[in-house]
Amino acid sequence: MLRNRTIMITTIILAMALLAGCSGGSAAESKTVNKVQELVYATSKDINDMNPHLYGGSMPAQGMVYESLVENTQEGIKPLLAESWDISEDGRIYTFHLKKNVKFHDGEPFNADAVTRNIEAVQSNAAKHSWIKLSTKIKSVRAVSEYDVQLELTEPYYPALLELAMTRPYVFLSPKDFENGGTKDGVRGYNGTGPYKLAEHKTDQYAVFEANEHYWGGTPKVKKVTAKVLPAGETTFLALQKGEVNFIFTDDRGADSIDVEAMKQLADTGDYQIVTSEPMNTKLIVANSSKAGSPVQEKAVREALWYSIDRDTIREQIVQGTETTANTLFSTNVNYANVELKQRDYNLDTAGKLLEQAGWTLDAGTGIRSKSGHKLIMKLYYDANSSSQKTQAEFIQSTAKQIGISLELAGEESSSIAKRRASGDYDLLFNQTWGLAYDPQSTISAFTSEASYYHTTRDIIRAGELYKKIDEVMVSRDEAVRKSLYADILQIVHDEALFIPITNGRVTVVAPRSLNGISFKQTQFELPFEQMYFK
Repeated sequence: MLRNRTIMITTIILAMALLAGCSGGSAAESKTVNKVQELVYATSKDINDMNPHLYGGSMPAQGMVYESLVENTQEGIKPLLAESWDISEDGRIYTFHLKKNVKFHDGEPFNADAVTRNIEAVQSNAAKHSWIKLSTKIKSVRAVSEYDVQLELTEPYYPALLELAMTRPYVFLSPKDFENGGTKDGVRGYNGTGPYKLAEHKTDQYAVFEANEHYWGGTPKVKKVTAKVLPAGETTFLALQKGEVNFIFTDDRGADSIDVEAMKQLADTGDYQIVTSEPMNTKLIVANSSKAGSPVQEKAVREALWYSIDRDTIREQIVQGTETTANTLFSTNVNYANVELKQRDYNLDTAGKLLEQAGWTLDAGTGIRSKSGHKLIMKLYYDANSSSQKTQAEFIQSTAKQIGISLELAGEESSSIAKRRASGDYDLLFNQTWGLAYDPQSTISAFTSEASYYHTTRDIIRAGELYKKIDEVMVSRDEAVRKSLYADILQIVHDEALFIPITNGRVTVVAPRSLNGISFKQTQFELPFEQMYFK
């Protein structure tokens, strides 16, 4: 067993070294891009539809163009387009006092009327936004004066400000861009209030964002940001070496544009720096409790798979220390997530015993367990554009096989995997939690959403109790009650082994060494480009 694992790891390391070695060249030419004070970043997918009230667009790109009323920071919720706000004693009415002298990119004024029309446009597309609970709690929105807006909820909802701070959908587009008085049927343009405006877009090639010279927060020092579409992996690495791009970061799927060895090779040239954030999310395998006829419906099988994953080796050898080992759904720096839960370390003996006790017997001929005529075979979907996920999937497959679990691997586009998650057409798939700004409330709310994790959770014995507690925690105004309810929710899904954690992911940036001001938001989905500048 140990020998097999050693061979697997050696193969991984050799593959990484070969990729780096084949690429060759120098990064010195990237200075050509630096001279024009421009950032050109590689992205594996087009920015797509930038309508901020739908979900097809690139979140890093939308984060440059659109803004929300408030923002989520390490210190909590802070003003953004609203300079202050009041909350009624019963927790249902929020009155926002807007910043003055803010304009959209097309010159239209940002005021209470614009806020009202945007929120109404979001609310008119209720089915699309059902994943965000706030959309189901808004009773009305009205302009109280030119710069004061009142948002009335049907009941208290403690994450209201957190969800208003998200990258979408409660961000603001010039009403002149509305189509048929709204945004759900498309928009005429992409004029937000943000620090950058979309200047040019060639589908599946590139998108250019120019600094907003009239930005209320001051003109960004980096005048131009270009998103260049390139396949992840060696193509992106070569583009960096040739100076065709000079900036990459973990994309909004939490996947990698290039592998860790290639990043280090760039940094070793002296022309690049690597900057990483604090833990942002948990990368995990989602186990579908409702997949009819699949072994994954059994808790014992899910637990056995959990015990069969050597997370420490994944951390050390595959992601090479850039991430940390995860033992629970959320890392302890997530609000309400510092809960004591049973730890399931890598232990193939324990995994095998669980399967034996559940009646899965090992066939000496095939090495695959079976029960009542059904073989212990499951399909694991991973992002085909992520070399890291593919390597992890192969490694997990090799250790699971040692206890008689056969995993069939399937690499697909991230959009296809998202559709499987929504339809329930999967046994196992790679995914990740929503991240610091969203958790725990968003990932946990998604347990009840048919567009997300409902299929994952719906067939466990305590599903009814789980959903009831989720409903209660979202409206509770008592901090102690919320803490207790979240602890119960986390205990239930942990006991059922529905979300098998692997590592805690971070956002990683590879940038020219001369670039300063690199920082992170409370989300892996966007970066504050407006704070960056060259020496």
